[in-house]
Amino acid sequence: MDGARPVVLLLAAARGRSSVGPRPAGGPAPLAGARLRDRVRPPVRALFVGINPGLRSAAIGHHFAGYSNRFWRLLYDAGLVPEPITTADDGRLPEWGYGITNLVPRATAGIGELSAEEYRAGLRALRRKIRRWRPKVVVLVGVTLYRMIFGAKAAGRRVRIGLQPQRLEGAAVFVLPNPSGRNANYSYEEMRRAFRALAAYLSPEDGKRGRG
Repeated sequence: MDGARPVVLLLAAARGRSSVGPRPAGGPAPLAGARLRDRVRPPVRALFVGINPGLRSAAIGHHFAGYSNRFWRLLYDAGLVPEPITTADDGRLPEWGYGITNLVPRATAGIGELSAEEYRAGLRALRRKIRRWRPKVVVLVGVTLYRMIFGAKAAGRRVRIGLQPQRLEGAAVFVLPNPSGRNANYSYEEMRRAFRALAAYLSPEDGKRGRG
């Protein structure tokens, strides 16, 4: 797979964009470069994968910790977990057969700060993790991440949320909308339907228990 060119193009589009406010003058963000530990314990039904940690996640040591991020609420509303949980509970995900990791472990204020080489190294590491943990499905959180991983195979076509035709190291691939509050492409209800579709894929009974 030759994903180098799509990655470079996506990086170019991301330059200048940040997930937080402007950085103070005089140097890099204080937490830039910090790394976040994976939360995984086999057996793994679903491995959630983000692009890389944001600075708040690095600051508090938990995944999807942005103030406007709805990932944790969506897990409960979709019936993927039986009780409301927050970013502080990410270490509990293995209780329900889930794991969570990032393509690139280094925290930044925005994906435009990541290099193409970091993405390539991250994909190699992700493939090794999938071979080791053998999840039923790899859940890519965001269409951008899907395009980064599959490169030319995803170029030139509209990516539909949900189960994808490709597999990654033998695992099925499922794409969810980016749950950030800054994602204006999907309403909360559309995101919830996507998360419920994942619950139904993993277990029909989980899908039926989706809230609302």
